[in-house]
Amino acid sequence: MRNICCLPIYFQKGAPAQIHMEDEPPPSQGVSVKVLEATLLSALKMLDVGKWPIFSLCSQEELKLIRQACVFGSAGNEVLYVTENDEVFALGMNCSGCLGTGDVQSTIEPKRLDVLCGKKIACLSYGSGPHVVLATEEGEVYTWGHNAYSQLGNGTTNHGLVPCQVSTNLVNKKVIEVACGSHHSMVLTSDGEVYTWGYNNSGQVGSGSTANQPIPRRVTSCLQNKVVVNIACGQMCSMAVLENGEVYVWGYNGNGQLGLGSSGNQPTPCRIAALQGIRVQRVACGCAHTLVLTDEGQIYAWGANSYGQLGTGNKSNQSYPTAVTVDKDRVIEVAACHSAHTSAAKTQSGQVYMWGQCRGQSVVLPHLTHFACTDDVFACFATPAVMWRLLSVEPDDHLTVAQSLKKEFDNPETADVKFLVDGKYIHVHKVLLKIRCEHFRSILNNDDEIIEMNEFSYPVYRAFLEYLYTDSIRLPPEDAIGLLDLATLYRENRLKKLCQQTIKQGICEENAIALLSAAVKYEAQDLEEFCFRFCINHLTVVTQTQGFAEMDHDLLKSFISKASRVGAFRN
Repeated sequence: MRNICCLPIYFQKGAPAQIHMEDEPPPSQGVSVKVLEATLLSALKMLDVGKWPIFSLCSQEELKLIRQACVFGSAGNEVLYVTENDEVFALGMNCSGCLGTGDVQSTIEPKRLDVLCGKKIACLSYGSGPHVVLATEEGEVYTWGHNAYSQLGNGTTNHGLVPCQVSTNLVNKKVIEVACGSHHSMVLTSDGEVYTWGYNNSGQVGSGSTANQPIPRRVTSCLQNKVVVNIACGQMCSMAVLENGEVYVWGYNGNGQLGLGSSGNQPTPCRIAALQGIRVQRVACGCAHTLVLTDEGQIYAWGANSYGQLGTGNKSNQSYPTAVTVDKDRVIEVAACHSAHTSAAKTQSGQVYMWGQCRGQSVVLPHLTHFACTDDVFACFATPAVMWRLLSVEPDDHLTVAQSLKKEFDNPETADVKFLVDGKYIHVHKVLLKIRCEHFRSILNNDDEIIEMNEFSYPVYRAFLEYLYTDSIRLPPEDAIGLLDLATLYRENRLKKLCQQTIKQGICEENAIALLSAAVKYEAQDLEEFCFRFCINHLTVVTQTQGFAEMDHDLLKSFISKASRVGAFRN
C-alpha cells in the first residue's frame, strides 16, 4: 500500500472544508447528490416521442430507431426525424413542400431525405409557412419549404421542395445555431457573428430598412465587433445574447416583446438597457413574448401576456423585463416557441414548470408539472403540439464508449488499482487515470494495487476520480470547494471550470462571502467576479450574514474598496 500526501483542504479562515457524505443531507441551499443523480437519470432516460400525435403514424419498431426529431407545422402535423443509422425521414401534411421530399404531397409513410442522410444534424428551426433551416455538425446550412419572402436565403421567392445548402456569405463560416421567425431566418457562427435573411416588414432582419433580404447578410450596427453566443426569434422579432451577458433586440415591438419600454419597431439591434447589471445566458421567444435566463438562475419575461405567458400572475403586457418567480429553486432552462403562447422552465432539482396557454387554459403563474423535461410540456399542452427545439433521444439499449467508461467507474471486477480514502475503497483503472491526468502519469507504478489518500475527503476524491471517467462532476455546490482545491493542486483547468460552474449554481446570500473567499484563495477569477456581483446585487442581506461578520480583514478591505468603485454605497 502506498500513501500519497497532498495539501490539506481549507475553507474560510483556516477551517476545514465541510464535506458531506453521499448519504448525508447537504446544506439547505445546496443540491443533494441524490437530487443530482435523479436529474441525470431523467436526462438519460429515453424520451417517449409518442407523446406527439404525429408519431402515431410510425410503428413501434420505427420509433425505437429514432435518435433526433422535430415536430413542426401550423397544426403539429409535420415531422422530421433522424435514425440511429443517421438516415433522415419526414412525414406529414407537407405544406409548401416543408418536408423536403421533392413535392407538395402529404404522406403518412416516412420518406427518406437522401441529401441529408449521414450529415449529422446539429440544430434545426422552422417558420410559420413553414420553412425549415438546419445546420450540420460541420456547420453547413440547409433550407427548404415556404419561400414567398426569401426566407430560404437562396435569392429567390420560389418554394424549396428539397433541402439545399445555403452558401452565399457563409463560405468558410461554421454555423452553430439557427433560429426562425414566421418568415425570416437567423444563424449564429462559431466566431460569434449573426446572419439574417427573409421577411423584413418590421425590421426583423436588422438591416436598418424594411426591405426583404433575399440572401444571408451579417447583422452589424451595434453588433459590430461583439461576440454573440445565443440567438432566438419571435414571430417578427430577433434576439441576440452577447458573451458579456447583454441582450440586443430588433424587429416588431407592438406587444413590447423587445423589452425596450416602448411599442415602436426597431430596425437595427438595440441593447436592453433595463437589464443593466444582469448577465443573461439564454433567450427564448414565444409568439410575441420573450424569456431570458440569467447566470444566477433567474427568469425575466416581457411582451404579450394575453394568456399569462409571462408568468407574472396577470394578463397585462409588459414592455420592460419583469422577474418571474419559480418557487425558490434555481432555473437551468427556459423554453418557448414562436408558434405558441406557452412557456416552460426546468429547475436545478429537475422540476418542470409551465405557464401561458396550456390546452386552452390561461395559466398566469408557473405551475409545477410531473414532467421530467420541458419538451413534454409542448407535447402535451402547447397549441399546436410542436417541439421547441430539435429533440435528441438517447437509446436505452446501446452504450457508447463514453457510457461504457462511465459504467466501469468503481467496478471492482475490472479495476486494477484501488484508492483507500477515509476507510473506503474506490476502484479504478491505471491506464485510464494515466491517459486522463498528468498527475497520475507521474505517480502511478505498475505494481501499485492499493494507494492510500489521507489529505482529501472521500466525497471529494471520489468525485475527482469519477470526473476522469465521465467529464462531469456530481457534488453539492458547497462541497465543490474541496474539489476546486484539488483541481488547483493537480492543475486540472477544465475541472476547475466545472467546479466554478457548480459553485455558482449554489450561491445564496448566506454562503456568498464564503464562496467569494474561496474564489480569491484559489485564484478563480471568473468565479470571484461572479460572487462579487452577487454580493453587490444582494448587498443588504449579505452584509447581515455571519459570513460577512467573520470575513477576513484583507478580503473585507478589498471588497469595500471594489464595491465603492462600482457605486454600491451611493444613496
